[in-house]
Amino acid sequence: MPAQSKEAAISPWGLAVAGATGAVIANAMVYPLDIVKTRLQVQEKRKPADPRLDATILYEHYDSTWDAISKIVADDGIIGLYAGINGALIGVASTNFAYFYWYSVVRTLYISSKKIQTPPGTIAELSMGAVAGAIAQVFTIPVAVITTRQQTQGKGEKKGMIDTARDVVNSEDGWTGLWRGLKASLVLVVNPAITYGAYQRLREVIFPGKANLRPWEAFLLGAMSKSLATIATQPLIVAKVGLQSKPPPSRAGKPFKSFIEVMQFIVENEGLLGLFKGIAPQISKGLLVQGLLMMTKERMELLFVVLFRYLRKMRSDKLRQTAELAASKAKQTLPIVIKP
Repeated sequence: MPAQSKEAAISPWGLAVAGATGAVIANAMVYPLDIVKTRLQVQEKRKPADPRLDATILYEHYDSTWDAISKIVADDGIIGLYAGINGALIGVASTNFAYFYWYSVVRTLYISSKKIQTPPGTIAELSMGAVAGAIAQVFTIPVAVITTRQQTQGKGEKKGMIDTARDVVNSEDGWTGLWRGLKASLVLVVNPAITYGAYQRLREVIFPGKANLRPWEAFLLGAMSKSLATIATQPLIVAKVGLQSKPPPSRAGKPFKSFIEVMQFIVENEGLLGLFKGIAPQISKGLLVQGLLMMTKERMELLFVVLFRYLRKMRSDKLRQTAELAASKAKQTLPIVIKP
């Protein structure tokens, strides 16, 4: 199939580097939305009877995305919108590298195992995405836990990655605290599975047989597929963030034990709509990140194809020159045979 020619020309690690590069660039560009959606998702909904201790409250309360941005900038300056960005980008790079590597490996094995070389169906795409996502999560979730803690630190609590990691390890969970929310994360592999499964299917439907997409085409497909995945998995995303952050003040420091407990707590205190808090910046971030990621990834993959072809041509030319040089030397050193 023509659409598969580009993937076949790039090794799994090349696809992984392309995916990780695109993810880092995209997430760095929209990081403020990431920290805003995280803070909106971990805060408790205020009740009318709650006292507003604005002078002494440790955690600011936000009413909307713009309100959160305004208050963060007022308290910490523009740099406050980038709290924890180092850990976040390390996590993004490692997660996406692992994901795209294993996704390309699993997909290649699946296609090569079929007698007829046809694109995988929707169920197969979702399954392969889930397998790749699960493998990636197991190895990269500690960085996600540390980043979430950094993003939700209150006034006067700002710490670096190492100190934040030490706090997690020194908590009642010990070293296992670095893998807090793993079960929720494994369930959430359906998010990238839906995203990339939908991306592949939409690509085949909207741009059938097209090997190289234009930047706006890749952006459109990425944005559409991520929107579908976000809406379907938002309650789980909110529950995972609640697990990985510090417990809300009303729990007096008692951490959640499971994502089901987080969801029950939210429903009891905020109603069903509480499971979708922060969805506006979540979708906005998802649209931009996925669109930019796929757009950048497509360009990076094309760059890798050109680079690999150039390197192969250089190697071929070098081998040819070496062979010609060896043949020339052989002719010079051969004894001259004179007929009697």
